[in-house]
Amino acid sequence: MYMSQHSDIGRLNEKSLHADLKQWLMQSGDQFEVAVAGFVIDIVRGNKLIEIQTRNFGAMKRKLTHLLPHHPIRLIHPIAQEKWIVKLSPDGQPQSRRKSPKRGTTADLFRELVAIPRLMLHDNFSLELLLIQEEETRTFDSKRGWRRKGWLTQERHLLAVTASHLFHTPADLLALLPPTLPNPFTTAHIAEELAIPRGLAQKMVYCLRQMTMIEAVGKDGRSVLYAGK
Repeated sequence: MYMSQHSDIGRLNEKSLHADLKQWLMQSGDQFEVAVAGFVIDIVRGNKLIEIQTRNFGAMKRKLTHLLPHHPIRLIHPIAQEKWIVKLSPDGQPQSRRKSPKRGTTADLFRELVAIPRLMLHDNFSLELLLIQEEETRTFDSKRGWRRKGWLTQERHLLAVTASHLFHTPADLLALLPPTLPNPFTTAHIAEELAIPRGLAQKMVYCLRQMTMIEAVGKDGRSVLYAGK
């Protein structure tokens, strides 16, 4: 388990969680914020390029598509398994700290992967999911923060990395489906077995279909039935 030291490595114009993860990944000989073929790369380790993306995989699509034919690339994505929320007073002092009831799981990876599922078919691409504990600080702004009753996220800090899951191939992601699924199965079966929203189960199925791991084989009423290829 890694405990964050809030290092200043590469912190210029960089969010705290991103910089904390860079510190966790750091190895001797790594180079940071290196220009490669017109793109700035978070970490260059020999010939391998390492990119950290906390959200919005779609923003990475052009960069990854351009670089993958020439370099092995690992995309790092954190999911908050546990989160503490700190609300700051107007003068920046903590006024409350509570643990969020929401717990992220490996299935949440598909919320972002849905933007670039076919990149998993490329031999040079790998994806590392980090389950983390994080602290989120919020400040009050009645004009901008109406979605959360005036509270806006200011920063996210890494507290600890609790687990790491590495996916090299589409088959590695197929293994995230519960082994108890019927054959064939529907997205409702996935949602029930994993205790996740139906919408997230649909994203899983979309990704796995794009990766040619599963296919539609029929219908059960209005629900599509799927099976492995």
